[in-house]
Amino acid sequence: MARKGQLRVQRANTVINVTSRRQEQDIYRALQNVVNTLDSRYGEEVTFSHNVQWYLKDIVSLLQTSFPEDKFHYHFDTSSIRPDGGILCVLGVDNEAYPILISEVKNQGTNDLRLKEGKPKQARGNAIERLGKNLIGLRAALMRESIFPFVCFGYGCDFEEDSSILDRVSTMAIFGELNKICLHNKLDGRLNRGSFYFRPERWQVTEMTRVMTEIAERALLYYFSKYGRSHFYTVPLEHLAEESKG
Repeated sequence: MARKGQLRVQRANTVINVTSRRQEQDIYRALQNVVNTLDSRYGEEVTFSHNVQWYLKDIVSLLQTSFPEDKFHYHFDTSSIRPDGGILCVLGVDNEAYPILISEVKNQGTNDLRLKEGKPKQARGNAIERLGKNLIGLRAALMRESIFPFVCFGYGCDFEEDSSILDRVSTMAIFGELNKICLHNKLDGRLNRGSFYFRPERWQVTEMTRVMTEIAERALLYYFSKYGRSHFYTVPLEHLAEESKG
């Protein structure tokens, strides 16, 4: 078990590790805010990690362990799912990573710009449909849990109220309500929707931070409830109690 002095070093290693281009994106600014908040509230007890991708081989391995009665397959060790904001996890004492936040951001629609330039409208695009592959893989990876800590922020003129593209999003959300946090699965865990925030206007960092922080913290508390806090605490509980008295 790590002591408090060691924890500070460990937490330094959980700094979001992405290229400078992605670090400049709003989703990563919001993610850093989330990490800072969680670290201030729980960082003395638990360790967080962040990955930019989730390899299919690791998802298949997890599925095979969780559901040994069936077989799961993939083709290439290099294949992975790469959510725009990566995967934020809390580490168990066995060093297994438990996802508490998976985030995406999508921009779609250019007709507003074309109209300003005096150009005719184009058919609305289908960039949002590329989310489908990721969703299938991520939902499968989280099948053993009763939460789906996924959120996607979409913006652009294709998501105006009169746009049929919104129904494509609703379909991906398994017909759940948009612009609302949906963390816990419904129907005895079978309905793992996730959270989908879509509108024409660009999402601000403060808005994404608020939603992402709530999802991550509630997911963390879910794991505490299911597996017990001692499964994640990198400092023995009795040691924490002694320090709190001092």
